[in-house]
Amino acid sequence: VQLQASGGGLVQAGGSLRLSCAASGRTFSSYSMGWFRQAPGKERDFVAAINWRGYSTFYADSVKGRFTISRDNAKNTVYLQMNSLKPEDTAVYYCAVRTSGSYLYQESYDYWGQGTQVTVSS
Repeated sequence: VQLQASGGGLVQAGGSLRLSCAASGRTFSSYSMGWFRQAPGKERDFVAAINWRGYSTFYADSVKGRFTISRDNAKNTVYLQMNSLKPEDTAVYYCAVRTSGSYLYQESYDYWGQGTQVTVSS
């Protein structure tokens, strides 16, 4: 599976961005997907995940109520709608394919995109 993340950029606090992650290769619709982020000098953290059908979603407490993960299996794409952005949301955002284990942990994801930078100014 190859993943291509896009949609990052510079936005003011309170603004919105929508990230996209386009997948190619193996059957995209068979897998759960996740978004992680990594701020400078910090570890990569879980942000959100969605099951293969899109019926179940999971969020980190820090983004709950502000971010929404969704997917379009016909387009082999997963999205992350980010609203009410805060400076602490600044990070490189990665999408990934979960093949086993808990959605919370990086080790559960076998395929990763290249990341897209999100910068939120105060």
